[in-house]
Amino acid sequence: MSMNAALEDFQKAYYERSAFDVAQFLKTDPVDRLYDFWHSTSESRVEHDVGNAVNYGLSGIERGEAKGWIDVLVDFWRASDKIIKADQSHNQGKLSEQQSVAVYEAWKALVTTLQKYIGNGTLPHWAVFTLSYVANDLRKFAIQADAQLAKAKPATFSTGLSDDIADTTPKNQKLEEAARVFSRIFALCMNDRNPNMYESRKWAVYCIANLQFKTYFKLKTITLCKNLIKSIGAQADMPAWELYPKAHRVTYMYYCGVIAFLQEDYQRAEVSLVNAWSFCHRESTKNRELILTYLIPCRLITQSQIPSAQVLQEFPHLQALFGDLVRSIKKGDLAGFDKAFAEGEPEFVRRRVFLTLERSRDIALRNLLRKVFLAAGYEDLKEGQTEKDRIRKTRIPLAHFAAALRMGSGGGQAVDDEEVECLLANMIYKGLMKGYISREHAMVVLNKKGAFPGTGV
Repeated sequence: MSMNAALEDFQKAYYERSAFDVAQFLKTDPVDRLYDFWHSTSESRVEHDVGNAVNYGLSGIERGEAKGWIDVLVDFWRASDKIIKADQSHNQGKLSEQQSVAVYEAWKALVTTLQKYIGNGTLPHWAVFTLSYVANDLRKFAIQADAQLAKAKPATFSTGLSDDIADTTPKNQKLEEAARVFSRIFALCMNDRNPNMYESRKWAVYCIANLQFKTYFKLKTITLCKNLIKSIGAQADMPAWELYPKAHRVTYMYYCGVIAFLQEDYQRAEVSLVNAWSFCHRESTKNRELILTYLIPCRLITQSQIPSAQVLQEFPHLQALFGDLVRSIKKGDLAGFDKAFAEGEPEFVRRRVFLTLERSRDIALRNLLRKVFLAAGYEDLKEGQTEKDRIRKTRIPLAHFAAALRMGSGGGQAVDDEEVECLLANMIYKGLMKGYISREHAMVVLNKKGAFPGTGV
């Protein structure tokens, strides 16, 4: 195949000014197309062949811009050369650390070239989105190179929101280098002062920020994410939020929610996660599931609210993750909660929801104490009163709560009065029940209206 034929898709994408289609050309798959491009020339002729194809194939292109695309395509060919040779070695079981690093370095050169020509205005403004797609592949190659350098198993990759799950690779030298490249791209976009907002590189800000979020989460340097959020929030001349692509907004809101969640700012986390959930495409099952992974424990804290059975049934992974825990909370089964929490601990830790879910035991305890309140029944009717006038008994012996705690905790272990008083006082302090403890009479006196806020009694 000639170079002109190999660049046919690129030329079509260029004339359509499609950043996505240009980026699709600069992809490493499908493999057949990559091999065709690779076979179209050689190292000794690549600059000459690409130059002729661009200069004669893209009629009317300015000389400076042509030089920029020629350098980009030459770098892409050299990266393809390294990728194909690494792929051949991998198929033979001979992939070396040096080859993985060579792929990463070649792709970094491609990203750097694109960044340089976009930064100096040589390439058109829409190419910044091409840069964002190509930069995302740099992250993938960096992880692969680090995995080889650490003599670990090859990492697996995902383009969804689940990239926030921390990797176990002990060394991240190349990914840290890639993070610095992404920071320079982010600055390139943020610092654009083009008065024509239509041509502003700021349209790629959230896309690049999302790539940085994924990278920082992988590197376990989540604190750096706060600087990104603060930097974006301080910009007064950004395009209107609602004009950005919905995919960029949903991902950004998701990460803002997770970051606030990890900082234990659950109110702010809930707002961001609810917004991400509202705008997330209904068919994006995996992404919606990841949003709920943090929204469910967040709602347990902010609203003492458990997810409905319908929601859990819609997402089997969430059913497996939270199902037993939610059932125990709903029943006020403390022993069941402790068992489900212990069994799910490894996954809760991996997903960074362990500490938050641990606090949800208070909701299970509240539901258990509420059962005691309901079991106490109603006060006797006085003369002249009707069924509408019935009110629940609000003076309940401390011993009743102690008995419930022994049963709910499993094993019927003894619970002394001081411990019971401590638990009840803590629930009252947290606003999960309203009333006071009368130590003199060993009674708990509950509020006549809203003894257990948010539960209907």
